[in-house]
Amino acid sequence: MTRTHIPAHSSPGGDDTSRTGLYGGTANRRVTVRDIAAAKRRGEKWPMLTAYDAMTASVFDEAGIPVLLVGDSMGNCHLGYDSTVPVTMEQVLMLSAAVVRGTRRALVVGDLPFGSYQEGSVQALRNATRLMKEAGVGAVKLEGGERSAEQIDLLVRSGIPVMAHVGLTPQSVNAYGGHPVQGRGEEAAQQLLRDAKAVQDAGAFAVVLELVTADLAAEVTRSLHIPTVGIGAGAECDAQVLVWTDMAGMTDWSGGRRPRFVKEYARLREVLAGAARGFAEDVAGGTYPAPEHSFR
Repeated sequence: MTRTHIPAHSSPGGDDTSRTGLYGGTANRRVTVRDIAAAKRRGEKWPMLTAYDAMTASVFDEAGIPVLLVGDSMGNCHLGYDSTVPVTMEQVLMLSAAVVRGTRRALVVGDLPFGSYQEGSVQALRNATRLMKEAGVGAVKLEGGERSAEQIDLLVRSGIPVMAHVGLTPQSVNAYGGHPVQGRGEEAAQQLLRDAKAVQDAGAFAVVLELVTADLAAEVTRSLHIPTVGIGAGAECDAQVLVWTDMAGMTDWSGGRRPRFVKEYARLREVLAGAARGFAEDVAGGTYPAPEHSFR
């Protein structure tokens, strides 16, 4: 039976996102899954970014980003791993708590890392509960379509909002043997549609579509009443997410090709390198600290 935990009206009190929109609203209260549902009904597109620390999260919160994902992408861009697979529950808990502390308005979604929910619904509930209680997140995310529907169902029935993730699921990188585009061919397309509908029926409030052909992502978006969040899935998704270090030009692509879907909105790596060199040159040259930087 199709079911969802999202009420069909916007939240009362505070800033009314049904009027102001998800992006750029005021900070009187947290964005909720009700607001996400209302945006889908309005046809409003909205942005999501990853965040892994309080200071960066506060910047994105002030910029009006309505949803922040404490993604297991922290493994690649924050913790120095080659993939998301080594990320632990304790690492996600610590960084999720930091992001929650650094924000006032954004809905903070904590990722369930590899090995924290695959054993079944009870394991998923135990770890999702920790993210809610210990880190204070407003929702959790987990990968998988039909194979994860049972876990999603129990979490939602237990009062935990769930964002699903289908298409390319990075925790399965070893099974994929890389990062292939998903949904090419009739059989693959039909499976992805089944996965998307399975997580909706299980009660997920949104679903990430990663590395999915644009036409198929558009079809999925039209067929669901919950919003789709695209990353490498074309322009027809209801929302778009990027890893913040990719978006801001912090990622070093010298060791590999930048993914086609990544757009750099700044060159922050160059800015920080320039600041570091300026500091180093001042120290080496004896001009820092100057008298105005010293105590008497």
